[in-house]
Amino acid sequence: MKNVRCSVLSLIMQSEKIMEPREKIAELRKLMEEYKIDAFIVPSTDPHQSEYPAEHWKARAWLSGFMGSAGTVVVTQRKAGLWTDPRYHIRGEMELEGSGIELYKFGLLDVPSYMEWLDQELDKDSVIGFDGNVISRAEQVRLENFFQGKNITFVTQRDLVGELWQGRPGVPKNPIFIHDEKFVGESRKSKITRIREKLKECQADAHLLTMLDDIAWAFNIRGSDVEYNPVAISYAVISENETRLFIQNIKIPVELKKTLEEDGVAFSEYEDVFEYLQQLAAGSVILIDPDKTACTLRASIPEHCRVRDGVSIPSIMKAIKNNVELDGIRKSQIRDGVALVKWMCWLDGQIGKVPHTEITVAEKLTEFRSQGEYFQGLSFGTICGYKANSAVGHYSSKPETTPTLQPEGILLIDSGGQYLDGTTDVTRTLTLGNPTPEEKQAFTLVLKCHIKLAALIFPKGTGGDRLDAIARELLWSQGWNCRHGIGHGVGYFLNVHEGPQRFREDNSVALELNMLTSNEPGVYFEGKFGVRLENLLVTVPRDVTEFGEFYGFETDTLCPFDLDLVDVSMLSSDEIKWLNDYHRRVYEILGSFLMEDEKAWLRRETRQI
Repeated sequence: MKNVRCSVLSLIMQSEKIMEPREKIAELRKLMEEYKIDAFIVPSTDPHQSEYPAEHWKARAWLSGFMGSAGTVVVTQRKAGLWTDPRYHIRGEMELEGSGIELYKFGLLDVPSYMEWLDQELDKDSVIGFDGNVISRAEQVRLENFFQGKNITFVTQRDLVGELWQGRPGVPKNPIFIHDEKFVGESRKSKITRIREKLKECQADAHLLTMLDDIAWAFNIRGSDVEYNPVAISYAVISENETRLFIQNIKIPVELKKTLEEDGVAFSEYEDVFEYLQQLAAGSVILIDPDKTACTLRASIPEHCRVRDGVSIPSIMKAIKNNVELDGIRKSQIRDGVALVKWMCWLDGQIGKVPHTEITVAEKLTEFRSQGEYFQGLSFGTICGYKANSAVGHYSSKPETTPTLQPEGILLIDSGGQYLDGTTDVTRTLTLGNPTPEEKQAFTLVLKCHIKLAALIFPKGTGGDRLDAIARELLWSQGWNCRHGIGHGVGYFLNVHEGPQRFREDNSVALELNMLTSNEPGVYFEGKFGVRLENLLVTVPRDVTEFGEFYGFETDTLCPFDLDLVDVSMLSSDEIKWLNDYHRRVYEILGSFLMEDEKAWLRRETRQI
């Protein structure tokens, strides 16, 4: 009996054993062989094409061990690769070490896309598989077009990683809550009416909404299904005569459901969206965003309907903040700035006296933020990198490897908060003592790029790609470059990364009035240090001339730049004036919220240069 019990325990221990990426890849290949699949694609997304999915859908992270927010794994019987953007090139090398997965640094010259790589690896008549519930319709079309003529078969109905993933977290069932109209400034009935008006302009009968933040915005609801993003797992369909929310009934409090029903919202279970679409009336025209709609969901729309591809209507609407939202953004930035200044003052008194790590100082900043009114949590995991770690894009500290901070070297901290009246995102690079000429040169050049964008005046209709190029031109002049876009749209108590506007070379969406966008140039020297400086900007009107309308930016983030890292000789008189004016404003607005010692610290840190 004892031997039998030991044998059973051994089997249990084996089944519960945590597999390493190499073992997972080997098991995946066995399934691929069983199903006669030659290559399998594992993206980072969920059925809603979210940048940050719930734990249930983090298949790529589970398979590869790479925890960055962006990346695609492709596995064949002979090779495995992971493609990720420049933010994660350094981190990717660290996390993929020993995995048997080769890192492809997408965005660099001579690095093939995963489709080009597959084209080289696969023979004609091969079979490519992926889970059609998490690959978008647009990506499916790109794959089909790319491999046209090679007689490739696509298998979209198997979630092979899901078959291997023991102990996979369930789909979240957290309750939703109302985002009060006093914060958002517009009722859901008004928003839905505006969406319907746009639908008519598009000559469509119904609009399928799949993006979680679009749905949260349109219905004035929020949730907690995705870490840091106050959204709920759901779909929605808005037509001329119906507004329907597809969400697990268990997630809807009774009183909230009654409130939404009074505003004309009907409910169905989350999974019922497929059946609902299949029953659309013949001749119906339905608007979808193919980049945000999973290919299996798209396939559920019957052929007797017409599908109109376009950008999600709420994604454009929510990017332009109303006056109530702008007021909330400015107030939440003040609270966030107070927390940052309190933390910086505290940090100055700790370094060299009390042992601290990247993790402990990041936790202290969260503590200061949590003391602010309307605080709901962080807007993303705090990125806090010391010395060489500051050069790792989207670095993630680990308890077993985080260094102890010393009174020397660079500390880069990128952080943000979620408040009922705004979402913040701010990066500062600090010296902990004895800055080197190299550190000061890099810091000052990045500061010049930051000021250049913040002070820019540009014609109405100017796209983010053009502004991105202008902002990074000073880096180019040194033979340097920024490993990421210079800025991204920011939500309103929603996702910290929001479209459609971005300061990026591949995004030509024009900046419109009242858009909230980050300004975050940076430069990173692997193995040494990195510098990034980030504030949030609101697009505002500047002038009207015979040549048209001109826009500029209002900087809403309030936090001092580290003057000990500034080489004043590198700044022009206009740049010095901008910096002095900004620091004067930071002190005038934040000073009254601080204790006397903190106020004295801030006065010193915002001194005129």
